[in-house]
Amino acid sequence: MTAAHALPLLVAGPLLGAALLVATGRWLPRYVAEVFGTVLAAATAALALVLLTVTAHRPTPVEWAGGWRPRQGAGVGIVLVGDGLGLGFAALVSVLVAAVLVYSWRFFDDPPAHQAGAFPALILVFQAAMCGFTLTGDLFNAFVFFELMGVVAYALTGYRVEEARAVQGALTFGFLNSLGGYATLLGIGLLYAHTGALGLAPLGAALDAAPLGAALDAAPHSAGMLVKAAFVLVATGFLVKAAAFPFHFWLPDAHTVAPTPVCMLLSGVMVQLGVYGTARLYFTVFAGPGGLPGTAVRRTLLVLGVLTALAGALLCWLQRHIKRLLAFSTVAHTGLFLVGLASLTPEGVTGTALYVLGHAGVKAALFGCAGVLVDRFGSVDEQELHGRGGELRRVGVLFTVGGLALAGLPPFGTGLGKALSEEAAGGWATVVFVLVSAATGGAVLRVAGGVFLGLGAPPAEADVPARPARERPPDATEPGGPGPGGASVARTDGTDADGARGTGAAETAGAAGTGSAAGVGSVAGVGSAAGPASGAGPASAAGDGDAETTGADEPAETPGRVTRAPDTMLAATGALLAGGLAVGCVPGLWAAVSRAADSFTDHTGYLATVLFARAEPLPHSPVPQWTATGVLLGLLSAALGAGAACVALRTVPSGVRPRWSRPLRRLHSGHLGDYVACALAGVTLLAALVW
Repeated sequence: MTAAHALPLLVAGPLLGAALLVATGRWLPRYVAEVFGTVLAAATAALALVLLTVTAHRPTPVEWAGGWRPRQGAGVGIVLVGDGLGLGFAALVSVLVAAVLVYSWRFFDDPPAHQAGAFPALILVFQAAMCGFTLTGDLFNAFVFFELMGVVAYALTGYRVEEARAVQGALTFGFLNSLGGYATLLGIGLLYAHTGALGLAPLGAALDAAPLGAALDAAPHSAGMLVKAAFVLVATGFLVKAAAFPFHFWLPDAHTVAPTPVCMLLSGVMVQLGVYGTARLYFTVFAGPGGLPGTAVRRTLLVLGVLTALAGALLCWLQRHIKRLLAFSTVAHTGLFLVGLASLTPEGVTGTALYVLGHAGVKAALFGCAGVLVDRFGSVDEQELHGRGGELRRVGVLFTVGGLALAGLPPFGTGLGKALSEEAAGGWATVVFVLVSAATGGAVLRVAGGVFLGLGAPPAEADVPARPARERPPDATEPGGPGPGGASVARTDGTDADGARGTGAAETAGAAGTGSAAGVGSVAGVGSAAGPASGAGPASAAGDGDAETTGADEPAETPGRVTRAPDTMLAATGALLAGGLAVGCVPGLWAAVSRAADSFTDHTGYLATVLFARAEPLPHSPVPQWTATGVLLGLLSAALGAGAACVALRTVPSGVRPRWSRPLRRLHSGHLGDYVACALAGVTLLAALVW
């Protein structure tokens, strides 16, 4: 079997495994279904890594389904292309899915009867859709995988279907991403009407009308209104998936209600596929002489990237709901990825790719730590958890290190990717990278200092949301009730200093209990300015009347109090964080990513490889390295983040949110109509930038 013949297995393998789990899940024990899903995901990851290694110095493998190869550069077949970045993303997806399935082994309570394979089956379909999206060389099939990815993500976000908030959060996610999908489909229709092609390479050749596409009798043409409109529409769908501002509203709402393993996948890799899709669209279809001017695309990516990075960083700093805080940090880093890509050079793509690799491990690990907090205390409210995480020493260390890595501390992969991206962007963009990294990392370090070290003033009683009596943690008179200082006393002999729990327990829901008394926010747990908070979470202590999304009052998934977090959860979290570190410490990986970026940005070479099976000579960019400037800027952003966290813990009164932030927070109202209006404004902005 050749490397090209193995490409379909990266998609078909997880799909067949999911079908088998669905067919036999009613009879399989839970542990068999979970181990089977994990082994299959790991096998797919191993295959992707082997293909990456085998094809590193060979021509790009191309597989035409059914043998429908193009003739003289023209064809109608469906193609999978295993170039370096496509295979690399497939490997990243598969590794992360395997880690998430390990994390989930003891995460949920026992599933309902005859549904043992439901969750791993959904995760495997999600994996297949993401791998297909990274490998496909056909724009319409990219849309198909895009929609399959979205449908499964909706189901995973609303996995706790018995809870209204989870269902509403999934509906918000589904509605906004469906709008993006419709925009993409309309753009594909315009391109098909204009060129008669759907494949990425045939589309690029048709727009170029270059000698390479001699079989396509198309006259040379410039980027007219139809071509620009098609780019705007297709890119809109990808940017919605990437959670770029102002298309990002679905992401924090989804993270508020989704189970933690799902959040690890959404922020760890799915959002980044939107950035990947935007870059793939430009370099393969629109980068030629008949596509779009590079200046227009650079301007578009730069403006959207800066807006996304600054808005995400600011909103990240303002959160007290830990999972929403991490979600907004994902939005901020999406902006940095777009700024890095805006150079449209192999160096910029290399930096962004390494940044994405490091960010995937670090962000998934941070969500893993948040999942342990919810599992142990039934809350992700920064204020309510103040000082209570002292017993979770290992989790506190992982969370703190993750915050420093998010800030760009060398030698983490996030630090190397940040250094290379800001060097490619140059000029004032360096300031954006430093400030945004410091703000997002500082917000995580602020949480770490308050929750795990008890730094800063304890929250005022008015800032701690009241819980219904049936959902309050056990008091000191109950077995396992909180002892002095709010620290829980173990009920079982097996509890260690890390607060790890025994078997049969699961995390409580991650949905915030706040929202507006009117509209979607009351269900999805999204803070709204429309009215008082419903059920949990006080209004802002600043007295501005806004409902505050706190992350307290979590509806329980488990029937009893949990006291031990399984070693599998801690091991998966630690392994993901170690992976983020390894990205910045393996020079061989840097060289491989650099070669992949050279191939990815070679518009003519991609067309020659796919349509004519002809390998074009590639320019070789210098192998990326740590530089003194990059190290110093990484240390600066980490120091600024740590300093900002210390200042906030010492000076900012508990629960206070500045009044000037009210308009920005009110945009995130939880009302679907507001989100749709912002998305339409985003389409208008995107069109204005392209034109």
